Amino acid sequence: MLNYKTLTKVLFKFQPENAHNIAEFGLRLLPNLRFINNYMVNKNFIMNPKLTQEVNGIKFVNPVGLAAGFDKNATMVKSMPALGFGFTEIGTMTPRAQEGNPKPRMFRYPELNSVQNAMGFNNAGSTKVLTNIKKVYPFSIPIGANIGKNKTTSEEFALQDYKILIRKFENTSDYLVINISSPNTPNLRDLQNEKFITELFTMAKEMTSKPIFLKIAPDMEVDVAINLCNTAVNAGASGIIATNTTIDYSLVPNCQDFGGLSGACLTEKSYNLFKEIASELYGKTTLISVGGISTGEDAYKRLKAGASLVQAYTGMIFEGPSMVRKINEEILELMQKDGYENISEVIGSDLK
Repeated sequence: MLNYKTLTKVLFKFQPENAHNIAEFGLRLLPNLRFINNYMVNKNFIMNPKLTQEVNGIKFVNPVGLAAGFDKNATMVKSMPALGFGFTEIGTMTPRAQEGNPKPRMFRYPELNSVQNAMGFNNAGSTKVLTNIKKVYPFSIPIGANIGKNKTTSEEFALQDYKILIRKFENTSDYLVINISSPNTPNLRDLQNEKFITELFTMAKEMTSKPIFLKIAPDMEVDVAINLCNTAVNAGASGIIATNTTIDYSLVPNCQDFGGLSGACLTEKSYNLFKEIASELYGKTTLISVGGISTGEDAYKRLKAGASLVQAYTGMIFEGPSMVRKINEEILELMQKDGYENISEVIGSDLK
């Protein structure tokens, strides 16, 4: 197989969004290339009983999932096992199709293994995405549906957007994620308030029995973040996903002054907020950690801090299709070193 470091020399000559489109084309094609697909599944997809667990009634063969933002339109789901992922999250989808923000809207910082994006929920719209996901669901790994409001929908009518999306995707996903933490839709983060979160999750739990999570931003003060997470859980949220991208532009010198940063620059910031949230909510709800995870050590640290699952995306841009395999292999090595027989013993071990 072509060495990924060699491949990046070609891919990185393209604008980041164009490189993403090339990758999407290849991953849409991959399931039809059975020999290559099977080779990659056998190589990258780690199936080990020590990593298997049940979370919110869903079986996860391994704890590393694809974060939202990569597969916005559910066109690449069938290729996720070939990349080693134990679950995948599609979206963010909005009720109506939208083009997103003006281009260029994605920027690489290879020296920091980081990316900045201002995509703005560009997606084909809920009807088209639903058509796509119906072709593959149910799938061999769990699928989450990450949902958000349209840019043109005012805060006053935001609840209606989420109602439409929950109704559409509850029967074609294993869990749902409420995204009100992206920095790329004007005023979206304003919805991170107690009143809206209470109304939203109260409504959601009346509509569906599927697990439904709140994804939060990394830029809130700790006490505010904990309060909002508690509010969501008390209103019926099944868990918290922390964190989305950051608008702390001090993390990357000479970066753009818009959009959200992800990747290695976010590792410490995301971990620190997750750790504080977990110290308050571990044992009360399910916690999923995302933000700057690209190694087994990163993932293991989050698991010990209280995460049942972790998610990755940006790291794969720089590490390639073997990243998730390496993460899972490193988790197993660290478990053996610490004398753990199952991943359930690792989760929250720093808090016990």
